[in-house]
Amino acid sequence: MAGAKNHDYHILPPSAWPLIGSFSALIMFFGLVMWMHEMAYGSLIFGLGMIGVLFTFYSWWSDVIKEAHAGDHTPVVQLHLRYGMILFIASEVMFFVGWFWAWFDFSL
Repeated sequence: MAGAKNHDYHILPPSAWPLIGSFSALIMFFGLVMWMHEMAYGSLIFGLGMIGVLFTFYSWWSDVIKEAHAGDHTPVVQLHLRYGMILFIASEVMFFVGWFWAWFDFSL
């Protein structure tokens, strides 16, 4: 019974996608800086970083979809995924409200 599941949560296996995504974002950032300073191969390095970030997005979400089709997302996990998305959207709304509030306050 060591492998028996006695909870409603899905424990994720270790994934390399956060590390790959962060290195891809770092490469994309350095490529963007090089491109803005008109250094050689700046646009190429930026493009490689962008491809890496997009590949990470695609691969990571495909893993999430595979987990969902495998039945790993129990109703509790589905509820918490919804809560997480709602909180993310709310935080983005609050960020832009604060941003534009400060901009209008400064401009007026």
